[in-house]
Amino acid sequence: MKRSTVVLAACLLAAGSAAALLPHAMAAAQGCRVDYTVSSQWQGGFQAGVKVTNLGDPVSGWTLAFSFPNTGQKLTQGWNATWSQSGSTVTAASLEWNRSLGTGASVDLGFTGSWSGANPVPTAFTLNGVACTGTPVTTTTTTTTTTGNPPVGRTPVEINGQLRVCGVNLCNQYNRPIQLRGMSTHGIQWFDKCYNSASLDALANDWKADLLRIAMYVQEQGYETNPSGFTSRVNSLVDMAEARGLYAIIDFHTLTPGDPNYNLDRAKTFFSQVASRNAAKKNVIYEIANEPNGVSWAGIKSYAEQVIPVIRAADPDAVVLVGTRGWSSLGVSDGSNESEIVNNPVNATNIMYTFHFYAASHKDNYRSTVSRAATRLPLFVSEFGTVSATGGGAYDQSSSTAWLDLLDQLKISYANWTYSDADESSAALRPGTCNGSTYTGSGVLTESGAFVKNRISTADNFPTS
Repeated sequence: MKRSTVVLAACLLAAGSAAALLPHAMAAAQGCRVDYTVSSQWQGGFQAGVKVTNLGDPVSGWTLAFSFPNTGQKLTQGWNATWSQSGSTVTAASLEWNRSLGTGASVDLGFTGSWSGANPVPTAFTLNGVACTGTPVTTTTTTTTTTGNPPVGRTPVEINGQLRVCGVNLCNQYNRPIQLRGMSTHGIQWFDKCYNSASLDALANDWKADLLRIAMYVQEQGYETNPSGFTSRVNSLVDMAEARGLYAIIDFHTLTPGDPNYNLDRAKTFFSQVASRNAAKKNVIYEIANEPNGVSWAGIKSYAEQVIPVIRAADPDAVVLVGTRGWSSLGVSDGSNESEIVNNPVNATNIMYTFHFYAASHKDNYRSTVSRAATRLPLFVSEFGTVSATGGGAYDQSSSTAWLDLLDQLKISYANWTYSDADESSAALRPGTCNGSTYTGSGVLTESGAFVKNRISTADNFPTS
């Protein structure tokens, strides 16, 4: 993947330099400073980050304004502010949660845009009408191309070893924050034929993924119909992932009914068995409730505090993922937010909270919540789709790109729904693929699958010191 970064502290540029496709840094105005970063760019589109630092008196409510130098540049969507464009002028107004900006405080914004002809950066910024002329920051403009993931002969599990939660991050055996990227199965009761030696070889070697999420539905013809059979199949997929150096998320896929306490006894039985069996493995992560819905955070917390000790009794070291309210939306889909978790966290250590999104349905307000929550809570996106929340509809490239760029920036791990040939637009494989034996190459991929594979297969560059 090629990534070009431009950092600027706002001010006027010479007219000639403003015409560059990836321009150099500029200096910004007294009272505030703006660092503008082109984080990714493709033909006809780009994504930018905008960091605003208040160098003047504290403000309660703010509006950032700038003008695009090229009439062919258009704002398409933004996050962490209310964005709008009139002519060439773009404005970003504060939201309720980030309206207060003290002296020296910063706020990170971002947006995606389209362009034609050229894509020069803006040349001047104002905050509440005052031009930014703050102290210039160091300019760096880099373009790098990376290939290969992981290093030859070394797998994600070999490099990172036993994972743990440190602060708000997922960390490896060197206590360094990492991001895992991979795929989720569909329900193994329906698509079990998709998960064989050839398909997992492709995931590890062609996709260069780091993890496989094993979605074991509890209802919907799943675990409750044959507990021993589904437990055995989950364990075999853990082994197959381990053999390829992939991390495996054991997903207790509760969906209907949405209150995980309905399956409390089943969860205790299942996790007691899989944790005892897999305790010595370094590649296992436990996800105890897929998408709680129609249930309060207090109910979810109570469930977690009864299931986690069952896992810990057998496997004291593994990371545990805890589902959140509103289909694992941190409560946003129920009209709430992460504050209920921040104020009343699960009484357990080495845990992370899950967030799920579907890019065509969940946009700015969901991204704003993740940006804010990631400073207080360890988050793991154990499921996301590039389409609508139904699993169908059109693939939304713009929103999907914005989401994955945000997760990359925050080092939040993710698994895409789904590594399957289901007849739905969220599936990565074309219908009928799992009836054959070929899982590599672009010919087997859907539009969504090609996009996600391109993102996953770029180098991880896991830190080891």
